[in-house]
Amino acid sequence: MKYSWQISSAIQAGEVDRSRELVTRSLREGLAPGEILDKALMPGMEAVGEKFGGGEMFLPEVMLSASAFQAGLEALRPWLKADDASFRGKIVLGTVAGDIHDLGKNLVAAMFTANGFEVIDLGVNVPAERFVAAVEEHRPDLLGLSALLTTTMSRMPEVIRLLQKRGLHGDPCRVIIGGAPVNEEFAASIGADLYAENAIEAVRMVRRLLLRRKRGEAVAKVGAG
Repeated sequence: MKYSWQISSAIQAGEVDRSRELVTRSLREGLAPGEILDKALMPGMEAVGEKFGGGEMFLPEVMLSASAFQAGLEALRPWLKADDASFRGKIVLGTVAGDIHDLGKNLVAAMFTANGFEVIDLGVNVPAERFVAAVEEHRPDLLGLSALLTTTMSRMPEVIRLLQKRGLHGDPCRVIIGGAPVNEEFAASIGADLYAENAIEAVRMVRRLLLRRKRGEAVAKVGAG
């Protein structure tokens, strides 16, 4: 496809304006929006994920690439059909109340964006009510909870209990948790659906979950592969 290499390269280089310009030019020349998405934008961001996983790129570079991807996607979005636009999924995420650490959360947000997800980042020190309100508003596939302190990880079950009380936990919204003090046993004990040790694993697990859901298969709980 014309411009596919250039768009992919612009994304990997974190060139926000060039990514937007190339996508716009592609549309003006009559290239199919779905092709631009599948053969230029997505391969560019998948390459970023591979480079990050291999130690060839670092977080600041990934964040720039994510911004370039978003710029291209925003130029493309009005032209996409419904089938094209629903290419991955949607995740709401944030750091729980009382915790202002955001490095891990930002990395997770960047990696999901790099893999074509729509990310609604609520920031840090997010109370349970705000998480639940965001789930009600955005109807995401996943809610991601982060905690970097042992004193704040106890906020995670509060969010899950409130989701359950409102009838929002389960399909379509599953809960994935992570952070330095969190482990698989804790995730299972509080009723979380998924636990990921790092951002790359989080994306892999969520992609598997959404693929299983699409196929109509049972969704595994924490520790079930």
